[in-house]
This record gives sequence, structure tokens and C-alpha cells, in this order.
Amino acid sequence: MKNIAIIMGGYSSEYKISLTSGNVVYETLDKSKYKAYRIHIFKDKWVYVNDENEEFPIDKNDFSINVDTFKITFDCVFNAIHGSPGEDGYMQGYFKLLNIPHTSCDMYQAGITFNKRDCLSVLKPYGIKTAESFYVNLGDTINPEAIVAKVGLPCFVKANKAGSSFGVSKVHNKEDLQNAIDVAFKEDNEIIIESFLEGTEVSVGVITYKGETKVLPITEIVSENDFFDYEAKYLGKSQEITPARLTPEQEEKVTKEAKKVYEVLKMKGFSRSEFIFKDGEPHLLEMNTIPGLTRESILPQQAAAANISLADLFDSAIEEALKSHS
Repeated sequence: MKNIAIIMGGYSSEYKISLTSGNVVYETLDKSKYKAYRIHIFKDKWVYVNDENEEFPIDKNDFSINVDTFKITFDCVFNAIHGSPGEDGYMQGYFKLLNIPHTSCDMYQAGITFNKRDCLSVLKPYGIKTAESFYVNLGDTINPEAIVAKVGLPCFVKANKAGSSFGVSKVHNKEDLQNAIDVAFKEDNEIIIESFLEGTEVSVGVITYKGETKVLPITEIVSENDFFDYEAKYLGKSQEITPARLTPEQEEKVTKEAKKVYEVLKMKGFSRSEFIFKDGEPHLLEMNTIPGLTRESILPQQAAAANISLADLFDSAIEEALKSHS
């Protein structure tokens, strides 16, 4: 029996979704193979929460817990924290120092993919197509004319290091730019402003599954809102169509690009990349390395379409983590 710590929560606006994801993992893991522990990671406390909702503090020196005078350590960590500190490299670095295997990518990969600007910059030399972009840091002088000249209108203003569509606005008029920039700066001190790409938006799950890089069936995103924002993503304001309504040529192109991105970045574990087709070519928007694992989330939908059950999906992630660690 392997002891598995499922870390969930986190320090970002996404902590509620992370708790839901973590609980799905907890309920789904094979009880005959794994003894699972729900670990809540918050700024003010790191605790193990048992089935009676009693809390036991984590000893951060070795990531262990004491329950009824028994010390419990973990064979592997299942990372279900969306946003900081689970998706940006901090937890990955911590577990690396403690020599504890975990299901997510390595620290550098987490750091680079969490930073949209850096991720797109690293991938550009490999021929990965992206939107036109303009970068602004907190304190910079804002020049709306220069921004519009570079990216055009409408455009997207996004927090650079925030997941899940927090701090994202679609701007149609130059006069609205400043307000959108202020909204993005509430989430992060760096922002990215991108040209609007008109076309089919798809989400592509790429995972390491049973030793192979596997591209899952593609999901098409049709948002009822102006774009795929938080409401569309989590509050049912979008249609997610799996498999996506793509031509065989489009499907082949985006599958190849998503696999290339995963391999160029030397990814491990789960990932979900968002692309928009412009003039028949897939353009990368971003990559998520701790995608949602709720029953409504896109990656579980894609796994189901590939005839992979949630139990198999999670089991494979743990097996891969243990194998790559040995």
C-alpha cells in the first residue's frame, strides 16, 4: 500500500476549484493500491484533513504528519493545486529538495509554463505560432496608441501569471484599455496584451500515459460569453464539444503542435494547451500543467473519450511519478 498525499487548495483565486479537483482524486483512487490523504495547502496552514474534517498539521521539514502518535510519510504526492504554489514551480522545488516523487512536471517547466510571456518566448524559435503580444509591467507608462498599433483591436488583456481566466478582459475600444489593465494588475504585476484571433478555439490534453506521450481527443470551446472566461469555464456558460468539429487536416496539425510543445518543454504528467485556428493554422495561447480534474473539467472529458477512466488516469500519473523517480 502506497501512501499518497493529494495536495489541494493553494494561494490563488482558484483554490475552490482545486479543492474540488483534489476531492475527485481522493474519491477515485484505487483504495486497494493506495492510502490517500487530503492535504490542504493554504498560506496560513498546511494540514491533513481526515474524513471527519479533523485537521493535523504538516511538518514542513519532511512533509510528514503525526496522527495518533504515528508518523506518516508519503511515497508520492498527487498535485491538484491550480495556480500558486502548485502550478508555478514552488511545490515542485520543495518536493525535489525532499526527494519525494510528485505527479506534476519539474520546477523549471512549471515556472516557465505559468509565465505566459516566457513560455511563448521559449517556444517561438521552434516555429510554434502565437498571437501578436505587447508586455506591460506594473509602473510602466501606458501608451494606448502603441499598444493598439502592435496588437490591434479587439485585443485581450491578461494577467501574465494567473490561471483560469482571472484578470482577463476583451477590449473593443482604445478608451477601455486602461480599465482592463487595472483589472489585470489586481491579479499580477506583469500583464500581456494579445491580438484577438478570430477562429475555432480548442483545448488539447497531452499526458504521459503508460510510458508514452499521449494526445487525448481534442475539445472545441464554444463560449456563450464574449470569450472563454471564468464563468464560461466553471459556471456552465460554454459548450465543450469532444471530439472537436475539426477537419482531418486541422486535427492532425493541432495534435502535432500540442505534442511538439509538450516535448520541447520536456513536460511530464498532465497538461492542457489552448489553441485558436487562424487561417487554418493553430496558434498557441497557453499551457496549463495542473488542469482541472473535476468531473466537468476538460481533461477528464477527453480521457473518457479516449476510453481512459478517471481511476486509470490518476493511477497512471502516480505510476509514472514513481517510475521516473526510481
